[in-house]
Amino acid sequence: MSLVQRTLAALAALVAGLVLVVPFGATEGGTLPITEFPLVAGFALLAVLSLVRFRWALRIEADLILAALGAAGLLATLPTLEQAGPGFWLTLVASWLFAWVFAERLAGAITRKGISSRVGVLIPIVFGITILVAWEAVTRGGQVPKVLLPSPSGIFSSFIENIPKLIADFQQTFLKSVLIGYALGCGFGFIVAVAIDRSPFLKRGLLPLGNFVSALPLIGIAPIMVMWFGFDWPSKAAVVVIMTFFPMLVNTVAGLNVAGRMERDLMQTYAAGYWPSLIKLRLPAAAPFIFNALKINSTLALIGAIVAEFFGTPIVGMGFRISSEIGKLNVEMVWAEIAVAALAGSAFYWVVAIVERAVTFWHPSVRGGRA
Repeated sequence: MSLVQRTLAALAALVAGLVLVVPFGATEGGTLPITEFPLVAGFALLAVLSLVRFRWALRIEADLILAALGAAGLLATLPTLEQAGPGFWLTLVASWLFAWVFAERLAGAITRKGISSRVGVLIPIVFGITILVAWEAVTRGGQVPKVLLPSPSGIFSSFIENIPKLIADFQQTFLKSVLIGYALGCGFGFIVAVAIDRSPFLKRGLLPLGNFVSALPLIGIAPIMVMWFGFDWPSKAAVVVIMTFFPMLVNTVAGLNVAGRMERDLMQTYAAGYWPSLIKLRLPAAAPFIFNALKINSTLALIGAIVAEFFGTPIVGMGFRISSEIGKLNVEMVWAEIAVAALAGSAFYWVVAIVERAVTFWHPSVRGGRA
């Protein structure tokens, strides 16, 4: 399959190089000749030469170099480009295909040749960079209005220009509302789950109530929390508590029941009561379920805090900034806030996942499925 993709990529690059003499990048002086695009021309030549893999094996790194060369050629033409022609789009397609070939070959090498799985981190990195390059090329080459979709370079410029605002919004939303609400919601959910497990009465009374709370719409809860706790971060933290409470409750209750009957009987033969059995047997067995809830809540908490800020907040916060800037049609600033939220949420999830691997190192899912 990779050979077919390589052939298509090479043909696309060859045609792109040939049609550079037609409107690929028109300026006030007319059509730009191929000599104005040395990177793209070199990319087209090397792409065709890469077809020697029909006779000789080509290293995986060559596909990555070709994809990077095609992307560099695209980005280099953008400052002088007024209207993209067929050569521009064919170069984009060719570069994308070479990146695809690289990712596919690397994934296959990791599976078949026993290459370290750590090298596999290159696949999402290359994929992400390819998305950004295609995004930049499409928005600027296709002259997409900024109101519809700004370019990554424009978003980055807005990010750099508004760093103080972004830091203040991050502190207000993430460090206050998200972290405090996350800790309280997960903590209360865990405590109630243990209480439900200890008491059949609470299991019949609190668990249905928890189901009811989980069904409450966020849009309806947020204004009520603002009325109760004010416009500052406590009302947003209260929304986060409600959103994170139920996933922790359900997962912990399920995890506490996962310990096998033989293990419980063994604890009884040691005359272990409820709390020793809970601490030494049932909580370790429930750890994967608990961390599953923690990972789910790491994203829910950020979403809940941002949405809650739409319904009343001081003049700071990610949700407030998104709402106010979209009203000004400052879409680049909105995307900058979205990028900060995405990075914060991903980092939060990554930290929880690292702690999970350290705590549940014994579990088959962490050990790669080896029993």
